[in-house]
Amino acid sequence: MSRWTGRWPTDGIAFGADYNPEQWPEEVWPDDVALMQEAGVTLVSLGIFSWGELEPEEGRFEFGWLDRILDLLHEAGIGVDLATPSAAPPVWLHLAHPEMLPVDADGQRFTHGSRESWCVSSPVIRHHATRIARVIAERYGHHPAVKMWHVSNELACHNGRCYCDVSAAAFRDWLGKQYTDIEALNLAWGTAFWGQRYASFEQILPPRRTTTIPNPGQRLAFERFSSDAFVDHLEAEAAVLREVTPHLPVTTNYMVMGDFHQIDYTQTTPLLDIVSNDHYLGAEDPRRFAELAFSADRVRGLAGGKPWLLMEHSTSAVNWQPRNLAKQPGEMVRNALQHVARGADGVLFFQWRQSRAGAEKYHSGMVPHAGRDSELFRDVVGLGATLGRLAEVRGSTVEKARVALLWDVPSWWASELEAHPSVDVRYLDVARDLHGALFDAGVAVDVLPATSDLAGYDVVLVPTLYLAPPGVAARLAEVVARGGQVVVTYFSGIVDEHDRVLLGGYPGAFRDLLGVRVEEFAPLAAGGSVSLSDGSTGTVWTERFTADDAEVLASYDDGPSAGRPALTRRSVPGGGAAWYLSTRLDAPSMATLVAKVLTAADVTPLVPRPGGLEIVRRVGESGSWLFAINHTDGDLPLLAEGTDLVTGAPHGLGASVPAGSVVVLRGA
Repeated sequence: MSRWTGRWPTDGIAFGADYNPEQWPEEVWPDDVALMQEAGVTLVSLGIFSWGELEPEEGRFEFGWLDRILDLLHEAGIGVDLATPSAAPPVWLHLAHPEMLPVDADGQRFTHGSRESWCVSSPVIRHHATRIARVIAERYGHHPAVKMWHVSNELACHNGRCYCDVSAAAFRDWLGKQYTDIEALNLAWGTAFWGQRYASFEQILPPRRTTTIPNPGQRLAFERFSSDAFVDHLEAEAAVLREVTPHLPVTTNYMVMGDFHQIDYTQTTPLLDIVSNDHYLGAEDPRRFAELAFSADRVRGLAGGKPWLLMEHSTSAVNWQPRNLAKQPGEMVRNALQHVARGADGVLFFQWRQSRAGAEKYHSGMVPHAGRDSELFRDVVGLGATLGRLAEVRGSTVEKARVALLWDVPSWWASELEAHPSVDVRYLDVARDLHGALFDAGVAVDVLPATSDLAGYDVVLVPTLYLAPPGVAARLAEVVARGGQVVVTYFSGIVDEHDRVLLGGYPGAFRDLLGVRVEEFAPLAAGGSVSLSDGSTGTVWTERFTADDAEVLASYDDGPSAGRPALTRRSVPGGGAAWYLSTRLDAPSMATLVAKVLTAADVTPLVPRPGGLEIVRRVGESGSWLFAINHTDGDLPLLAEGTDLVTGAPHGLGASVPAGSVVVLRGA
């Protein structure tokens, strides 16, 4: 959980963008600020990639431009989230210290000319990043425009793993702290296999390119080491800022979206005062709104349920996907309000003015290439006005759900290592399936780190938790014992923290909880499917197991595990039960299963018959607010009533939410 208990950086819901005035002639700046005031902008991120502008030569600083833009923004009443510029070190630093550039697994050293071109273990970047952070904090930490600090940018986005000699030495130092001695490491990594035994820590390298499959224990350890290195870097920069300016909150922008999992954010969150996230839609995903909801719920779980900040998203198209599709009319507003519904107290974009040159010139901005006279800018102004009407929501939190869905980055790392039973098992797939079924049912869910307290949850979903954190089985057993429903899916509880199989039958960590014993995995061929006795359809995976202490709810009718159990439930006195699903169900079958589990726990939707609407409720000391978001092209009835803050009009029971629109009801 984040640490800040002070004041939010804006009075209402923060609205703005990354602002890069250094890209434009100074005569453009007054026009920028005037347009920001027209749009209702209250907060901008500044200086993220400005190191080369601020320090064109080592020790020679040019602060005049930053002084002037900060003054201009403050005069306009616009707050600043001021960045440390370590995401883009200046060219002179790379030329003076080429050893700070990262090296890939093939031994190729990258060159300068882009961003995040540094090895996180390099003492050079650590020294200079903390040095420039101190210079900026001392000069601007008491400027009235500066409301918070923004450490670096999207840490580990492009340089998440470095295999250079400096990283190798740091890796060995890290290993020496993790294992009591080299024999403990040999045992943990299973180095007796393939003759990989080490005689000392000095012999160990990062998992560079080798002839065939590298040691899985080594790979998993390197993932942890690399993540920890970024945690240390964040902590070092944040420590400087807090030393100089203890009155200002500190954040950094996470990337809880898509498949990014270079950092275990549960380790960075305690270092932050405000949790922030960047989110970009997969433009060609027909259910991109559901992926957005899953991302936002994960961020809220990291923030411990407290409000968080959407640091970046796009007004329309991005520039880095194979086909960069423009957003549909109304989609930008829906995206923004989805994030607010799910706990964000700020909505910022990348970026304010669309770049004229550079790698992201075709990435949309709040002010597009067409300028003020454009539909997109008019929509931005409309969004700003809407967020202004929602100001009373700030400080409230998403109502605690009765359903929890667990996720775990170390398990993600381990589950997608090489030489596993099927390449079709991807860590997030079943998590997304379960979350999507709850989304469609209109049932609230808290997506939590697997180490979280589970008190108060009546349903706990455990998808593909291949590497179960210590104690999680006992905590799940407590949920069942007090009458809750726990659902564990295939490829869960298989290995220990070093990726060593838990012997005696799968799923080792959860075998007693579930009352089953799996003898053999039986994955399906590419594109294969199986039929279950309850009419469900399974894909990707099956298992050959016995249900010694569980009821068989469905069996395989065909496929490699024909006649064997597919879905089981172990019930205990008091109504609690532990369910085990040994295949990936298709969407209709998953919806049916989720409905059965919710019924067993007496969990119902936030409103009766949501009928395709996305429904979320926020609650606070002054009341509650029901968000209803219509992602369809038809009007949908909402069985709730109250004053709609979006339009200011009353909403009667059963009145429609127009196609593509959002209703926010006070008191519902």
